[in-house]
Amino acid sequence: MPQQAGWSLIVPLKPLARAKSRLVAVAAGEGRAGLVLAFAEDTVAAALACPAVRDVAVVTDDPVAGRRLARLGAQVVPDVARGGLNAALAHGAEVVRRRRGPAAVAAVGADLPALRPAELARVLAAAAAHPRAFVADAAGVGTTVLTAREEAALAPAFEGASRARHRDSGAVELALPGVESVRQDVDTGADLRRALALGVGPRTASVVRRVTVSGVSPG
Repeated sequence: MPQQAGWSLIVPLKPLARAKSRLVAVAAGEGRAGLVLAFAEDTVAAALACPAVRDVAVVTDDPVAGRRLARLGAQVVPDVARGGLNAALAHGAEVVRRRRGPAAVAAVGADLPALRPAELARVLAAAAAHPRAFVADAAGVGTTVLTAREEAALAPAFEGASRARHRDSGAVELALPGVESVRQDVDTGADLRRALALGVGPRTASVVRRVTVSGVSPG
């Protein structure tokens, strides 16, 4: 029986109150939580608009985020592993493949508020040529996307210097031009300024306008 086309994306999201602690200088408390949720919503909306994506599974235990992202069309997977980011991603991939059978999966950060569906489609098209592949973040240290075709284990090694770890694990680095929105994750105020310069999604832009953001403007 032929497999259905399209990638299944796995998007991990910490409980909002604990996520993105380095953004505290930009927006504190509920303002930071609102930014984190807006990043995730814009990321998931862009992913679901990508023609190469069949579905998106968000791994989270945050009830508010789960409800909001489910309304966008994401499947919500409880983070039963509770072993950190990589355990959540491995669990999400396992759940997707248990439901779908063999499936091409891609781990995508929830902090890509400038993500463009066409740029993500280019990345996934290039990734299809390799059992495992990845895209480095804009800083050249971390990873924003890790892919695994149907026959390959995802084997995520995110956090910190994950670019080197994914390369050393045998994943092929995709050095594509013109995919800045796929590479621009947001951990700091400087990252947010760069994402805003690229053009963020409507939810992030709205939250940036509402919260007190030091040195950051939605343009």
